Amino acid sequence: MVEIAPSILAADFARLGDAAETVKSAGVRTIHVDVMDGRFVPNLTIGPPVVASLRQATDLFLDCHLMIVEPERLTAAFAAAGAQRITVHQEACPHLHRNLQIIRDQGVEAGVALNPATPVTALDEVLDQIDLALVMSVNPGFGGQRFLDLAYAKIRSLDERRRARGLSFRIQVDGGVTTENAGALAEAGCDSLVAGSSVFATSDPSKAVRLLEESASRTGQRLA
Repeated sequence: MVEIAPSILAADFARLGDAAETVKSAGVRTIHVDVMDGRFVPNLTIGPPVVASLRQATDLFLDCHLMIVEPERLTAAFAAAGAQRITVHQEACPHLHRNLQIIRDQGVEAGVALNPATPVTALDEVLDQIDLALVMSVNPGFGGQRFLDLAYAKIRSLDERRRARGLSFRIQVDGGVTTENAGALAEAGCDSLVAGSSVFATSDPSKAVRLLEESASRTGQRLA
């Protein structure tokens, strides 16, 4: 089935471990960790020490999304802190193939993200080097933004490439995911839906996860 990956960007930063355990009770297997440096995006969030603390508090899969410049400087630190997948932005990596190899050399999964204005063709030369392709459905940097419909075509395009080339990378979408669009995103080809405010800004995060899963499963689409 489609995976719901709650983003702790929307959680209470004083209780990140508790937040992770709360959604784990709803069957969540992955926590999405938004890392922002105040340069690539205007916001500033967390670094490797917080990831290390979260690693000690939960055994969930830690999916670290690095919205930072020169991510190769911190790849090893995030891997050592407990990240199990590290996703970098195509726009931040002039030497993307090398950046992905640096991630893989740490023994963790490698992902690459695309901003809304970046075409899918920017990934054509590295699709066989990734475990995850992340489509940003908002402009990165802040939670709670409205979903951009242009993401659907990009997701379909990535799914078509994946099938045509016999590849197995997962497709993830991040930004503005709700029960209203979860089904359409799954139908377009998404395997993983990142949800922040739709989960942690509710009174019952576990229930919110279940509602998102139900919405994503209503399409009858092949689910990975």
